[in-house]
Order: sequence, then C-alpha cells, then structure tokens
Amino acid sequence: MGNDKAHQADRTGLIGRGLPDVQPGPRSVAFVMSPALGDSLNLLIVANNLALAGWRVDVFGAHAHALAAWFPNLSVAPALEPGAARSVLTGYQHVIQMHRDRPLAQVGDWHPGFIDLHDVEYADNPHCMAKRFADFAAARFELQNVVISNGMRPPADLVFRKHGSRVAIHPEASTPDKRWSPERFLGVFRRLQLTGMQVEFILAERERSRWEQRADPLPPLQSFASSAHLAEWLYESGWFIGNDSGVGHLASALGIPTLTIFRRRGVAQRWRPGFTAGVIVLPSWWVPTARLKERWWRESISVRRVIKAFSGLRSRAAR
Repeated sequence: MGNDKAHQADRTGLIGRGLPDVQPGPRSVAFVMSPALGDSLNLLIVANNLALAGWRVDVFGAHAHALAAWFPNLSVAPALEPGAARSVLTGYQHVIQMHRDRPLAQVGDWHPGFIDLHDVEYADNPHCMAKRFADFAAARFELQNVVISNGMRPPADLVFRKHGSRVAIHPEASTPDKRWSPERFLGVFRRLQLTGMQVEFILAERERSRWEQRADPLPPLQSFASSAHLAEWLYESGWFIGNDSGVGHLASALGIPTLTIFRRRGVAQRWRPGFTAGVIVLPSWWVPTARLKERWWRESISVRRVIKAFSGLRSRAAR
C-alpha cells in the first residue's frame, strides 16, 4: 500500500510537467523518444499507427514535446528523467524505445512489455526506416492499413510550400563524418541562385561561427529557437537539400521534397528520409577501400551531380 501511495505521489508531481493524468492499462503504450530528431520522427510512425488503431498512446521526448501542437492524435509529454521512469511507466502494457539502452537503460529488466527496435533498424532490409517502422507496427500489433506517417498536422495559419522557390539547405550534421564539403554546399548555393531559386542555410546557433567567419558570399543564415519554429519555416519552404540529419526527416515528414547527401550506400538505404518524395546522392565508388572511401567520399560528389539530382527531383515533383 505504501508503494502504491508513493507511485501515485510521483505521478501527481509529474502531471504538472505534462504527464497524462489518466492511468494506463490494457492496450496502452508509452514511447520513450531518442534525443535525436530523426529517430523521434520515425519512431512516431509506430505511435501514430497505434493511436489510429485505438490504443492509448503516450509519448515522452524533448523534440516530440516541442512539436506537440503538430501531433493532434498523440498525448505528448517532456522527456522522462531516468529516476522517474519506473514509477511513470510501470502501468503501461508496453514501453517502446528505438534503442535497447538509450535513452533509458535496462528497461527490460523491470518492465515485461518492453520493446526496442534495434533488430528492425539493423535488419537486412531494402526499405528505409519509415517503411520499416510502419511494417513493424503492422506485424507486431496485427494492424491493418498502416500508414507511413507520424501524423504531423500543421497549425491552421501556415501555407504549405508558400515560398515555392525557397530552397532550405542544411549543410551541417550531428557528426563531422556526415558533412559534405562547405565549399561544395556554397557551390550549390551559387548555381541555384543563378536559376532564380531563393537559397537559405539552416544552422544551429552553435554552428553559425563556422560559416560567419568565411570570406565567401553566403546565403541568408537561418537559426531557430525550437524545433517547432524550424518546422513552421520548413513547411512554407519549397525544397530541402542537406546531409544525413534529422532536419531532412523533418522536411520529409512535412511533405517537402528532399535531396539528401549520404556518405555510404548502406546508411542511405536505412536512413534516407521516407515520408514523401526525395532523392539521395551517393559517392562514386571508384575509391578502392572502405578506409579511403571514408576519407575521400566528399571529393567524389561534385556540385554538378547534386544540381543534376535536384533538377530530377523538381521534375518528379512537377509530375
């Protein structure tokens, strides 16, 4: 009895911080989201399909909470503190996170309904993560008519692709090994500018100094205080070009056609943005060894190839 009272006290304290105030039970599932934006947006495909099938779905995560207004089908709360996780999650039939031990470790040791998607991510499968997660939802929960959608819906005052000639370019990534060369991103900017496209770079505040110190003429540099503000701006943009990053998945989830530059074919197969029309650009494979490929992949992707792929994307979108 004392433990029950402590559990209720813990939940009462958390309700004020966004925890749903209805006790979970059968056909209830809690999603513990990765701190990574792309991981979160793809895992929310499973959450959306369960919500559409009538499950009680509660989502816990920083990016999802910042974008909560965009997910009308879901109950979204801030990321859980590890110390509070057990008391909050115990009553759910299932707890799902993408990785086995991130962001919460050893959940399977105490929750009998814990599910991770490690094997889905790394399966020998030709499909992108969005399709894999939709297929997982159908197979694991016996759902009919699943959708490759996380249920994002824009605020009513926004106009889809209002700025049709605006090309949002995200020249950064979470790690340096995923970044194409800055000089070549600037080459793409110059080529697109000559065709009348309005090019703007998306940068986190911490990334701006890498660009502002350059002597080259730069496009406008856009930074955003939150994922929600970024989503609003992207939703009204016409196109997206970028490295392998969460921003590309956000653009795709919003319906914006995407071009993504990848350093490896296997990574591209799994992680290409898969919500809407998109193309990928891969290195040329004349480089003989894996070590040299990692070193020289940037040089093997020319500005001309990216511009050609972007022209193809525009033609596809026009059809």
